Amino acid sequence: MTTGPLPIRTRLRPRPAPAPRRGVRAAFRGPLAGALCGLLLASGCGVLPGGGDDEPPVTVMTWAPLHTTGTNAPGMTAMARAYERWVNSGGGIGGRELRVLVCDEGNESVAAAECARRAVREKAVAVVGSYSEQDAAIFSPISLAGIPYLGGYGITHEEFVNPDSYPVNGGLPALIAAQGAQLAPDCDRVALVRPEGVTGDTWPDLLRAGLRGAGGKGEVVDLPVPVASSDYTPQAGQVLDRLTPAPAARRCVSVALGDSTAAFVDSFRRVAPSGGTGTGDTGAGGTGAGAGSTGAGAAPAVRVGSVLGSVSQRLVDRSGGVSGPYEGAAVTGWYPPASDPRWATMKKVITRHAFGDNAIDPADAGVQTTWIAYTALRRIVESLGEGPVTARTVRDALDKGTKVSTGGLTPTLSWGDDYARSVIGYPRTANTRVTHLEVRDGQLVAAQGTGDGPGATGDAREALESEPTGSGGRE
Repeated sequence: MTTGPLPIRTRLRPRPAPAPRRGVRAAFRGPLAGALCGLLLASGCGVLPGGGDDEPPVTVMTWAPLHTTGTNAPGMTAMARAYERWVNSGGGIGGRELRVLVCDEGNESVAAAECARRAVREKAVAVVGSYSEQDAAIFSPISLAGIPYLGGYGITHEEFVNPDSYPVNGGLPALIAAQGAQLAPDCDRVALVRPEGVTGDTWPDLLRAGLRGAGGKGEVVDLPVPVASSDYTPQAGQVLDRLTPAPAARRCVSVALGDSTAAFVDSFRRVAPSGGTGTGDTGAGGTGAGAGSTGAGAAPAVRVGSVLGSVSQRLVDRSGGVSGPYEGAAVTGWYPPASDPRWATMKKVITRHAFGDNAIDPADAGVQTTWIAYTALRRIVESLGEGPVTARTVRDALDKGTKVSTGGLTPTLSWGDDYARSVIGYPRTANTRVTHLEVRDGQLVAAQGTGDGPGATGDAREALESEPTGSGGRE
């Protein structure tokens, strides 16, 4: 049985060949094309539907930081390219060729704004499955041009309030809130290690809301750190100091630093060489670090938590797998684990159309988000039938509430004005589903539900709508 998001069957517009190159199209015009048209007219068939060869391709853009000292997401642009090759090999979207532009947004405002302006110049009908923390730089140009932002990674608050944004997941806010619910049974005190800057300023309140919503009494300690550092030894020491008021077996740290998460955990492990991360019995039903010894005495048992995108299967593997620092870690995500059969179609596309591109990891949250975003684009474009495909018509289809099925990877998505499940405070949110994962035997898998735990899946809606405490989580 085939699983995962399946291509929607549709009658394709007749073409000389699926997604032909422009040179092939030009060669096809001439005497042979004229003879074919004469035969069609003589048989009463009329002209080819959809304007034939003169119909423009469906142009979209995907951007992400590719070569920065901070978080990079090359898998997102690579997945977009693979999707382009796959869908065009089958006749395009509704018989239309898909043209994907990719851009390195550089994780800085000037480059990000140039990516957005290029999307405008190239007449992109949407920006799809992209990552950027430069919300002001990207939204200004595309908003003026009426270009929708479909399926952004979910890293900024603007993606969940801007009317030009159509997210496919609950973003980092949902993951942070879900992390609180996942850690609630095991933690009396949680140190949240997150990036400096406004992006993460609301995260302590969200983590606390998740903790309290799941019945936990834990306190949250906020520790913003620079994301481009290679050594976090001073900050790791601060974490241990600030966790001290909690019982040794009830201390937790949640690290959400993207690509810098590995550097922080390495520093944390040096502070507590045989403790502080990894496996061990916390004595509270959770998995944390075994007590170890440092130069200053016994290191505390600390349960490690993180979010998908900061911890991946690749990171677990290269850090030692079952014997590494992530064994037993609690990880929250948006989608089912990569081993779930609902990802089968995406994996086939990667195998057959990515040509061995090592940037594409099927377990990467950015790759998965891009796949789901392009799945949504396909449904929206096909809903337009024989009509024109422009930024305006794509946006109209999104705004009128066209339903998008993703084969069970998300709930049915819809962004219409009458969308009843819009989240207070995050009005663009169409999906608050979250998954609870854990590193077990060196593999990132669905969490095993316990009597006190949240189970393998959950919903972050209530935590997202909770009133902020106003403290920012700082001591």
